[in-house]
Amino acid sequence: MDLPVMPPVEPMLAKAVDEIPAGMHYEAKWDGFRAIVFRDGAELELASRTGKSLTRYFPELLDAFRAELPERCVLDGEIVLAHDGRLHFEELQERIHPAASRVKKLAAENPASFVAFDLLALGDQSLTERSLSERRPALVAALAQAGPCVHIAPATRDRELARQWFTQFEGAGLDGIVAKPLEQPYRPGVRAMFKIKHGRTADCVVAGYREHKDGQGVGSLLLGLYDAAGVLQHVGVCASFTAARRRALAEELAPLRLPDPSGHPWAAWTDEAAHEAGRMPGAPSRWSGGKDATWVALRPELVCEVAYDHMEGTRFRHTTRFQRWRSDRSPRSCDYSQLEEPVGYDLAQLLAEGVSPDR
Repeated sequence: MDLPVMPPVEPMLAKAVDEIPAGMHYEAKWDGFRAIVFRDGAELELASRTGKSLTRYFPELLDAFRAELPERCVLDGEIVLAHDGRLHFEELQERIHPAASRVKKLAAENPASFVAFDLLALGDQSLTERSLSERRPALVAALAQAGPCVHIAPATRDRELARQWFTQFEGAGLDGIVAKPLEQPYRPGVRAMFKIKHGRTADCVVAGYREHKDGQGVGSLLLGLYDAAGVLQHVGVCASFTAARRRALAEELAPLRLPDPSGHPWAAWTDEAAHEAGRMPGAPSRWSGGKDATWVALRPELVCEVAYDHMEGTRFRHTTRFQRWRSDRSPRSCDYSQLEEPVGYDLAQLLAEGVSPDR
């Protein structure tokens, strides 16, 4: 492979802001795997945000890239998995599997797509020093014949339309809006863009915790909500505490620790074999590298308010942020009914063939 922009490349990043800034280029914030595609003829590399190779996990995309991309190019974008009108991040995670046969089976059953939103190189030219106002038209022209697996991210310079998208697109599983300065070059690894994400709060039962990796206090709280059948479901975690707060939390929660978790709602999840059956608090993931994921069971008597952006099925999509304790709430009152449901939006409308990429 011999391209004007060679791997590894850190993608340009975004910092969180509360409002959609004026006078910028706006796109939807996709909920998938950020990836940079390097193509030099028959040679292809698909690199993650951290530089790890994703190439073996998406064979169907390699075929699409050879058929739909320019012979020599470098693209920044997002790998997404969509069906039934919305994105499905959890199913995308299943693709990171060590067995090639499993990957091949999943690729055939539900192929992934690639949404391109920047062009870093084309032919023998690097475009990283050019402004977005130059790179965007080049991207649209380069992918004019792409499809059905490769899409150009719809974009607009209309702030009011971006605000409309912010509300509409959540129903299709998208994550918010990204605002990009038009005259800015591509800046690898720099938070030079702006992201505006959905923000909500929920009252959750604190039913356990995971110790911090340094062994000093609480690393994350394990959160639960009661379902319609009265079963406490694990819905995610709350983390990012200061060192002092981690130690204080360990002391505060000590009276609730269960030396014998047999009576805990998640008692079966202390069995290592049970992790294979579903998502358990502390269950290792294929991304965790085998790190210790044991957890401490607590009597489910405390309630805390957390901030979250959106749900993925029955769980919080990202780590939540602690807001405050809710001593006024009973654990049994913490159920799914309090969560906001976004208005449905068919993803096919967003990625429909023939829709103009810029509005």
